[in-house]
Amino acid sequence: MNDIHEQELPERVRAWAVRAVDPRARVLSAERLQGGTSSIVHQISVGIGKEVKSFVLRQFHKKDWLEQEPDLARHEAEALGQAARAGVPTPEIIAYDETGLHCGLPTVLMTKLEGNVVLNPRDMKPWISGLAEALVRIHAVEADDFPWAYFTYQNLEGLEIPEWSDKKDQWKMAVDLVRGPRPEVRPCFIHRDYHPANVLWHGSTVSGVVDWVNACRGPAGIDIGHCRVNLAQLYGVAAADAFLSAYLVHAGASFCYDPYWDLLSLMDILFGPPEVFPGYIALGMTGLTDRLMMERLDEYMVSLLERFDL
Repeated sequence: MNDIHEQELPERVRAWAVRAVDPRARVLSAERLQGGTSSIVHQISVGIGKEVKSFVLRQFHKKDWLEQEPDLARHEAEALGQAARAGVPTPEIIAYDETGLHCGLPTVLMTKLEGNVVLNPRDMKPWISGLAEALVRIHAVEADDFPWAYFTYQNLEGLEIPEWSDKKDQWKMAVDLVRGPRPEVRPCFIHRDYHPANVLWHGSTVSGVVDWVNACRGPAGIDIGHCRVNLAQLYGVAAADAFLSAYLVHAGASFCYDPYWDLLSLMDILFGPPEVFPGYIALGMTGLTDRLMMERLDEYMVSLLERFDL
């Protein structure tokens, strides 16, 4: 059997995919996709007679993640079903192997969306507006009956002031704020990992949103905050602020902004000194350094504190 980490998919996985798509099908090619770091993702081209279709096969291989969330494959499968209600193109679930009984690892097979990740747009303003509008559409989906609920990745009581920053007084204020009472919000359907590398484009139009394994019922502000902290690291505070402004325009009266969720989203990514996300490098984003990430996170944190009535 081939090693699952190699480009070639094991025969048992190919056979499972074929059975799920069409017993008459045959796998023409399987290409490892770049950019993802939390799972192994392949694009599979399948021939059915004279027709060729493309699918995405995702396998969850990180033991620590599976120990915490053993239902990852089922979670993504059901999230894709929920996401289909949004007015944004999303992958269609074909099949999933929740325990890895058939594929060796928990696996999800889904349709492949057209489009590409764009990290260096020619014009930032419409690009940011498109990111924001797609997220507003996602948040319009009701999620009262969706079984997965939002939780923070951090133990807030155990948060420490970042050693890498020289703005320790401001970070202390930020930590104290996130430990305080949370604003009351009505939960909606959230992506939970919404950032530019999970949004596909065709020309100047969003052609799809991918990577739904973390989707849950929770506060819209968490999605906005997660995207903003990613934008702040990629381009600076101005881009993060432009995204918030665009979201507020598209959402209108349906959303009430509170900087608490931005601050909580920032804290949720602080696991050691900031580092450049490998996925951004794999997707062609150059010029980023760990030092730049630190500087931009400091600047972003200070900008958030200025939004509070202290």
